[in-house]
Amino acid sequence: MLKSTFTPILSIITTKPTSPKPSKTFTRAFSQSPPTVRKNVSQSPSTTTTSPPPQNKLPPVSAYVHLPFCRKRCHYCDFPIVALGSSSLPPPEEDPRILNYTQLICREIEATKLDGHPIGPLETVFFGGGTPSLVPPRLVSDIVEALRLKFGVCLNAEMSMEMDPGTFDAEKLKGLMELGVNRVSLGVQAFQEEILRDCGRAHGVKEIYEAIEIVKSCGVKNWSVDLISSLPHQTPEMWEESLRLVIEAQPTHVSVYDLQVEQGTKFGVLYTAGEFPLPSETQSADLYRMASTTLSNAGYNHYEISSYCKVGFECKHNLTYWENKPFYAFGLGSASYVGGVRFSRPRKMKDYMGYVLSLETELVDCCCKELNNPVDAKDDDMAMDVVMLSLRTARGLDLKSFRNAFGDSFVASLCKAYRPYVETGHVVCLDEQRRPVAADEFSSLLLSSSSSKDDGIIEERLAFIRLSDPDGFLLSNELITVAFQAIAP
Repeated sequence: MLKSTFTPILSIITTKPTSPKPSKTFTRAFSQSPPTVRKNVSQSPSTTTTSPPPQNKLPPVSAYVHLPFCRKRCHYCDFPIVALGSSSLPPPEEDPRILNYTQLICREIEATKLDGHPIGPLETVFFGGGTPSLVPPRLVSDIVEALRLKFGVCLNAEMSMEMDPGTFDAEKLKGLMELGVNRVSLGVQAFQEEILRDCGRAHGVKEIYEAIEIVKSCGVKNWSVDLISSLPHQTPEMWEESLRLVIEAQPTHVSVYDLQVEQGTKFGVLYTAGEFPLPSETQSADLYRMASTTLSNAGYNHYEISSYCKVGFECKHNLTYWENKPFYAFGLGSASYVGGVRFSRPRKMKDYMGYVLSLETELVDCCCKELNNPVDAKDDDMAMDVVMLSLRTARGLDLKSFRNAFGDSFVASLCKAYRPYVETGHVVCLDEQRRPVAADEFSSLLLSSSSSKDDGIIEERLAFIRLSDPDGFLLSNELITVAFQAIAP
């Protein structure tokens, strides 16, 4: 069953959908599946891989910036963060840890070498964390200016920032909006005091409503709410209430993540997945179905495993990940994909500082290639990356593009492997007009292709393969594993 630990690609929050064992290429940069997507923070030590064209030749037009500061570490979190403490002394405006880190980010941006990489103005910027809203606007301004000077930023760029209730007021949000922040991702997680307290969240329900009011009063049109299901002691009634209250708040986007218990976290010490007070897999699946049905009925489009939006409000930055396009990343533990190389920066501050210094002294480039000896990715590794990312989305895998990139044999192998799942309704085949192709017709196409030894028969009729919603998404781990085995037996 689907379990969430994806960030995001990351997005990678400890409560995001984990995909099954990903390809070697992908795991070296994203050890748990593609960024928060919410968080595009690597879950593994710094690593590097390369992959051949064509996709990696596109100029990156997205950048992820990791701001790791939190008031305290939540009980489910295993991201690289810096816990500032609940004390108000020193305030964030004067905290040397924040000042020094933002200066380090600017140094990394400035030292990034662009030799051989096309440069285009950024179309999306995503400030993830951590709790980026703890960083004073004047310091965020320094980072935005560094990005503008290095790459350029489009006037209509989507600029997102993760913000937690209780960490910002109207004055701070307006200051961020003046810098270009036009999309807010609000880390609510739950609407019950006891659940928030048990998760170690630094905010309560009162702060949630205050944050929602601030976002609305400041005129933010594009904003998202994060929720987590399968939390300890969370009942179906609590989950239904959280979904209802989110809908009443009317955000344009909702992200719904299923808790993944990670080793090294407080939850990892206290709980075992599937055992009380955590729900069973069947109960978790019911919560996922409830979210899919409830949000869809409220007018939200389920466009990615964990993501729902009103028409036209998909997160453009996260679509970069799902479409396997290149992107920059800066900051502690962040993972980038530039020039065909996926690279994860160090998760420890001292090591990250050393990496930035190596950039400045030109001992390494932005992908650390001299230190890590990147290897060329195989076609099957690249194909698995594309399948893994595409099947997380409602659009699914574009078979024509996949065939053009990797050949007829990969498409035929994938279709044959998915035949039993098409019959059960977990996998859906679509034609060019995105009309479903019946299971019996699909079977006939496979039979004709096999008897004539002509894989083109399949591709003349089929244009897309996607997972059904919600049952196919719930089996995403298994179904992506099946695809991997078919592509690289």
